[in-house]
Amino acid sequence: MRFSGFLDLLDHFASRTPDAPALLYAAGGTQGSCTYSELFRRVKARAETLRQEGKGTSGILADGSFDCVVEIFASVLAGRRTVMLNENAADEVLLSQIREAELDALWGDEELCEDLRSALVETAEGGPGKILFFTSGTTERAKAVVLSDRTLMNSAYNGGALLPLQPSDILLCMLPLDHVFGFVCGLLWGLSCGAAVALGRGQRHYMDDCAFFRPTALSAVPMLLGFLLQHRALNEELKLILVGAGGCPKPLLDAVWAMGKEVHFGYGLTETSSGVALSLGSDPYAMTVCPDDTIDIASDGEVLISAPTCLMEGYWRRPEDTDGAIQNGVLHTGDLGRLDWAGRLILTGRKKEMLALMDGTKLYLPEYEGAIARALDVSGLCVVLEDRGPVLVLEGPDRDKAPLWERLKPVMAERPRGQQLRDIRFYGGPLPRTASGKIMRWAIQREGSEEQ
Repeated sequence: MRFSGFLDLLDHFASRTPDAPALLYAAGGTQGSCTYSELFRRVKARAETLRQEGKGTSGILADGSFDCVVEIFASVLAGRRTVMLNENAADEVLLSQIREAELDALWGDEELCEDLRSALVETAEGGPGKILFFTSGTTERAKAVVLSDRTLMNSAYNGGALLPLQPSDILLCMLPLDHVFGFVCGLLWGLSCGAAVALGRGQRHYMDDCAFFRPTALSAVPMLLGFLLQHRALNEELKLILVGAGGCPKPLLDAVWAMGKEVHFGYGLTETSSGVALSLGSDPYAMTVCPDDTIDIASDGEVLISAPTCLMEGYWRRPEDTDGAIQNGVLHTGDLGRLDWAGRLILTGRKKEMLALMDGTKLYLPEYEGAIARALDVSGLCVVLEDRGPVLVLEGPDRDKAPLWERLKPVMAERPRGQQLRDIRFYGGPLPRTASGKIMRWAIQREGSEEQ
């Protein structure tokens, strides 16, 4: 069912299925439950308190808890411009994002909020219905994407139309709510179908959350799915897994199929309020386009998306970036792909100077490759994404890799594990470049895939 916003969603199920469980959560060592009617009551009460405070914004340091979900919904119902923040980000990142978003109020861990209050403004501009998500990536390039509860609910409708859940289902939300994939596919997808959403207990409980909540459906980024498979943490009742927010190696998907569970791969962007295409058949990489969206392929292979019900308003305070991304109402994604005979989308690479990693984060290449070039004192290189992660490609013939790895140790030590190089390979000659001298990364990656 399609909902116009959070108020419409909560009111609908509170009126029609008031006693059905909406949220499941940990309460001490046991499992707690909140019905749809109770959730709506709590959200309305909190929204009234927020209105009386007279602030224009809410910066939500999202911890994925029951109180966090209530705060997000209440902030929107109170007419505040709501900004989603990663509570685990470095303080300097959060301070920068708070200043950029021009916030006058924070919600989250009290000690952390106190450390960050210096970045708040006295009075901030509100924005009824506006919800900002920062694109995942490094501090310098992350941008605040302006969405709304309407676009997010439309995105949840699109997902539910292709992969419907039943009111008897339990969707386990283990993903961060400050990431649009986690928010839509880990929370709103379940609620929009009238199902119960189990709120995961954080990274420390990745191995036992499935056993604790006994979900029937799960949303996961590839890295999380790999972890759950490695530790045999998937419960017997689990029947449906949606994977997104990064490229997923086929062996992971095959392993899920071998267990007799459904697995589907999704493609989407923060700029489109999450998913625009989902795999429904036996080929996990041939994705059916969502009902509200239209996908075209440009002459150079770039994926172009028309998503009138789900498209962002723009990048917060960055009109030039917005104009560069949206042209005549069409989002230029920077991704490369093609449409098969049935109109299904098949992604073939990336045109933009960034890589979507298995953990759902983005690796911005100019600074990453620059650090590698300085460490190796070379210029003919590029980084591409293969199944296992980032791979360094160097111009010239094969040579001993050991000295190269030694010189790269300090650079890799500064990066999270998911962003560390998995291999070094040699191109054999000059890297292919465009007429303007830019490395044709997509061509190199395509050649590497064909060789494997």
